[in-house]
Amino acid sequence: MMGAGPLTRDKQDTLLLVAAALLVIAPHFAHLPWWIIGTVCVTLLWRVLLTWRGRRLPSAWLLLPVALIAMGGVFRSFGTLLGRDAGVAMLALLLAFKLLEMHAKRDLYVVLFLSFFLMLTNFFYSQSMLTGLAMAATVVVLLAAQITFQYTGIVPPLGQRLRLAGRMFLLAAPLAAALFVLFPRVEGPLWGMPTDTPGPSSGISDTMAPGTMTNLALSEDVAFRARFDGAAPAQRRLYWRGVVLSHYDGRTWTRIGGRLYRRDGDAMTLRVTGKPAPYEVTLEPSARRWLFTLELTPPALDVPGERVGVTDELESFTVRPLHRRVRYRAAAYPEYAVQPALDAALTGKWLQLPPGFNPAAYELGRTLRRDAGVDDGRVIARVLAMFRKERFAYTLQPPLLGRNAVDEFLFVTRQGFCEHYAGAFVVLMRAAGIPARVVTGYQGGELNPVDRYMTVRQSDAHAWAEVWLAHRGWVRIDPTAAVAPDRVTLGLRGALPQQSPFGLAALRSDKDSWFSQLRFRFNAANNAWNQWVLDYNPERQRNFLAELTGWVVDWRALAAVPALLALAWLWRQLRARHRRDPVQTAWERFCVLLARRGVRRAPDEGPHSLACRVAALPLPDDKKAAMAEFLALYAALRYRALDDDERTRSARRLAKLLSLSR
Repeated sequence: MMGAGPLTRDKQDTLLLVAAALLVIAPHFAHLPWWIIGTVCVTLLWRVLLTWRGRRLPSAWLLLPVALIAMGGVFRSFGTLLGRDAGVAMLALLLAFKLLEMHAKRDLYVVLFLSFFLMLTNFFYSQSMLTGLAMAATVVVLLAAQITFQYTGIVPPLGQRLRLAGRMFLLAAPLAAALFVLFPRVEGPLWGMPTDTPGPSSGISDTMAPGTMTNLALSEDVAFRARFDGAAPAQRRLYWRGVVLSHYDGRTWTRIGGRLYRRDGDAMTLRVTGKPAPYEVTLEPSARRWLFTLELTPPALDVPGERVGVTDELESFTVRPLHRRVRYRAAAYPEYAVQPALDAALTGKWLQLPPGFNPAAYELGRTLRRDAGVDDGRVIARVLAMFRKERFAYTLQPPLLGRNAVDEFLFVTRQGFCEHYAGAFVVLMRAAGIPARVVTGYQGGELNPVDRYMTVRQSDAHAWAEVWLAHRGWVRIDPTAAVAPDRVTLGLRGALPQQSPFGLAALRSDKDSWFSQLRFRFNAANNAWNQWVLDYNPERQRNFLAELTGWVVDWRALAAVPALLALAWLWRQLRARHRRDPVQTAWERFCVLLARRGVRRAPDEGPHSLACRVAALPLPDDKKAAMAEFLALYAALRYRALDDDERTRSARRLAKLLSLSR
């Protein structure tokens, strides 16, 4: 056994390989079981200690049972050895164990290739721009490790090897980008497996109870991004319609499952006026079916690759849950009328209230009706005035409510979030005999001045109400705006009290601060990554190439472009291989010149022996000197190590001496 000593080249190379393997495995720690993370870390540390102290690697008789136990642990944790998660776990363990079982140069390349493969599996879990940059850096480190094992003499410093690997990566990047842009795209996500288990649902649900919207308000995840063809509407007009909740059981609001929308249906009359505002929505994956549209958008959505439906309550949805990012275009109208001539006999489902719940709210609604007579507008105004003038508070931390939640909210706690106000308002309207329903979606959005995209986050989730008024149809009423008008004009952060005027929260609220400008630029770059890399589907490819070339490229012709580029590169390589060496060409011409003067070179005769025969020729001294210099220079070019510049200058001198020898 060898003791600890200085870091020899073998030790340095091995430690670099271990560091590269750690860079590959570390991103997977976020989703691997704790015992796998511990096993990998202990194994890598063991390998570092063995290398540092110069100890012998463990035998296969020790590694084999450890590997079998680890595979059994993977099966126990995941219930299978197949699929994405179990496969990645096994690859991480195998890479760590393989570092303890390297006895030949072939094992080094096994570790490197396994590292490259495991690195790609990171994209199964995240395809963000930061993940792409991290994987690019990992590729450079792996290339540096691979380059290291190619040197047989003195190894350059690590920084020089990293720079060389970086140049190799940059040289390959244009070809990879060209193939990415030109090679025919396939439908569906690039980084995914058919057997992957979809992630949990996120975003707006098809039910609403106290606390539902509050939980979403705490999330900064992006729900969708929108880009308007012209100027974006004012903040107070940004109501993104999603799910309509019409059934109430005393605690939870749910959908009633409206019929599919029919343009020619008597029950569904939709009139829009004014100048439309065209826009495009890029909806993030949510594992739900809801599509969000700006009020009011006529139901005519077209989502590539998805079947779209619309209910008679103007809910837009897809047939299957959305586990991928989708994009669709629409146009919203500023003035509209929905079902203005609806038969009163069809409004019963929007007057339903559960018996035995919220008796005080029910009595208040009846009192409002008696006082207002037949004037529905007066009833609505009285309720909004109550929210506005009395001691109601808008908060993310409302008190818990009991069985009669609406009564407790209206007459006891008077603290709530948007779902409290929307739900209580609809209950009061129904108690007063006015058809009403709850609409959930998003309100507002943050416009990025860099790329003009509006980002709507889960924290922008909102609930409001719709009431049906004769000859006007369904009218949007936002009772939250009566309590906290800043919620509609400034967004959630503007409506809630600030905890501190300092820190990142204050910098973020100031759109002119350096932090906000940096955040806007980062969000714009991340959005560009999503739009042009992750969402570069066949349709976007055709549109991009059509704009680039002015005509639509057929995919068969497009498929031939990479092949033609590859053939051109191969032809150039073959041509370079068969290109004559100028030094050899000059030598052959010189031999022909000597043969004409009666000196024929033997097959085994070199330039030095040939120079002795040339000296005996009856030629002028200047020609003899040129021939002698030619032979000496040719010998130097053939048998001495010269750098490229010196060889180029010598080849030119050789050609001139050949001309003087004639």
